[in-house]
Amino acid sequence: MARGLHRLTDRQIKAATKRMGDGGGLWLFPKGRSKTWIFRYTVNGRQREMGLGGYPDVTLAEARQKAAGARELRKQGIDPIEHRKAERATQDAIPTFTSAAACFIRSKRRAWSNPRHAREWPSSLKRYARAKIGTKPVDRIDTADVLAVLQPIWQSRPETASRVQSRLENVLDFSAAMGWRDQTNPARWKGHLDRLLPSPTTIKRQLNGGAVPHYPAMPYREVPGFLAELKQLDSISANALGFLVLTCCRTSEVLKAEWSEIDLESRTWTIPASRMKARVAHRVPLSEQALALLASVPRIKGTAYIFPGARNGRPLSGMALLMAMRKLGHGVNGERSSAVPHGFRSSFADWAGEETGFPTNVVEAALAHRISNAVQAAYERGDKFKKRRELMQAWADYCDSAAASNVVPIRKADMS
Repeated sequence: MARGLHRLTDRQIKAATKRMGDGGGLWLFPKGRSKTWIFRYTVNGRQREMGLGGYPDVTLAEARQKAAGARELRKQGIDPIEHRKAERATQDAIPTFTSAAACFIRSKRRAWSNPRHAREWPSSLKRYARAKIGTKPVDRIDTADVLAVLQPIWQSRPETASRVQSRLENVLDFSAAMGWRDQTNPARWKGHLDRLLPSPTTIKRQLNGGAVPHYPAMPYREVPGFLAELKQLDSISANALGFLVLTCCRTSEVLKAEWSEIDLESRTWTIPASRMKARVAHRVPLSEQALALLASVPRIKGTAYIFPGARNGRPLSGMALLMAMRKLGHGVNGERSSAVPHGFRSSFADWAGEETGFPTNVVEAALAHRISNAVQAAYERGDKFKKRRELMQAWADYCDSAAASNVVPIRKADMS
């Protein structure tokens, strides 16, 4: 112990009614019922006083530790008060998680082709992350913080939890790129969280009795009968749903289809990369039935969309397709099935695998699925357009006849 230091005892501090020195510039200043720790020092002949906190929130041991740090700075010729101001300024420059997330969302909003992302990103982070880490500077967020957000929902809501994890990872990667934190990402899944949390796919399988959940799909043998009934609805939503079945495209791709994307001469629909899940433009060969459906759709003046919605300048909503299915008894809690529009892609894949000899890679190309295997992807450079045209025409021919072989008859829905 340095000479002249640590003169005070806890008993003296508790009973203190006047200022008392501990040595080395550390003082206790009683004021009314409160007591404050002060570090006194001199800079250029001028005495300065730096507050170290109040007693008993700051104990004697903690006050001595803070004073020792200040004395060390003085030895280096640094003014402790100015040093603390600089540290606080730096700390204030680091945004909280909520602020960083808002910056990330603003930077990406225009790049998101799906407007749902712009709605779900802030709402999910607000609901699950804000209470736990919202006010915490991004440079102080660690693995324990991330787990505090994810663990309460990981087992019960794996799909939601997986999305939240991905969003946390993106925000913290963005923060690192902005220089707000180091490159170590505590929300990274591969090689980090995957060692601490069970796979979402495993949890989904457990929650679904061992099966991996998929969008409810209509058995392919029932699709021809369904389309025959769908034609009787004679509405924009029914036409859009019929086009979706015939092209096997995703709901958003169909709803936002524009007339300018249709080339009648080459019988091709080209979906721009900005609307594709894989961000690669996709050519869809149009069958005779798909072309006939388009020929029956009126072109509405003032809109570029093939299937315009009720609101001017907006496409049809996804809910419209669900409602069309509900009219025929399908959908969530439907009388006849729980099938949803996206499920027709599975119906098509099942039909192709069970009833045709088309290669799997042709079927996958028709569905615009990305090839996850890097080696296989290196060889799969073409889009197999000619073979896909044959496949899509065969599918349309199958769908076009309710009398197709082995088709299970479907009673007509009550249209009243």
